[in-house]
Amino acid sequence: MAESIFMRVRRLISASIEDAVDAMERAGGPSVMREAIREVDRAIDDVRAEQEAATARRLQATRQQKMFRDKLAALGEQARFAMAENRDDLAEAAVSRQLDFEAQAERLEAVQAEAASEAARLEECLVALATRKSQMEEALAAFESAQRDAAIGGDGPRRPERCTERKVQRAEEAFDRAMTAAGGVAGASRADAKTAAKVAELATLQKSAAIAQRMAALRSARQGS
Repeated sequence: MAESIFMRVRRLISASIEDAVDAMERAGGPSVMREAIREVDRAIDDVRAEQEAATARRLQATRQQKMFRDKLAALGEQARFAMAENRDDLAEAAVSRQLDFEAQAERLEAVQAEAASEAARLEECLVALATRKSQMEEALAAFESAQRDAAIGGDGPRRPERCTERKVQRAEEAFDRAMTAAGGVAGASRADAKTAAKVAELATLQKSAAIAQRMAALRSARQGS
């Protein structure tokens, strides 16, 4: 299974800068850190793409909700017209369709909320990745500076200063807080066929009751006019 974008970002953020510096020292050059920085750049591009997709889902849900609102209004007019024409069967069909559209509109609200939440989490990822890239670039610059000092008779390679380690720790803590919601909670197990049938029957009964209630309201409104 492909690594999820959130797990990938967590892996990149949790990677120790000190380990990267150790790897540079063992390799005797900065190529290891440069490759790590390129990997962060690729992750940033992927996170941006995921964020754009989440935003597109939210906008599509918004457009569909508007379409459903327009259809609901039209169906309401049709139901009232049918009642005025003594066509209760047609009015009931319009009301039934209204309930279907309302259920779909409610699901779209959940899609909108989920997409907005995902886009916000991805924005946190972008901030965390940008911070990590900056820290890597600082560590690389410090390493290359130390190499230059050593080449001209300085003190030799030095590790990045402790302030960089503190920045890394703060960034990791902030990232962990932002990513807490990404783990998710395992869903409930699938109901057996008998229970599922009962739930479906209950939903049908609820819809029938809602239709009857709205039909009664339409009749009452017609009688009062």
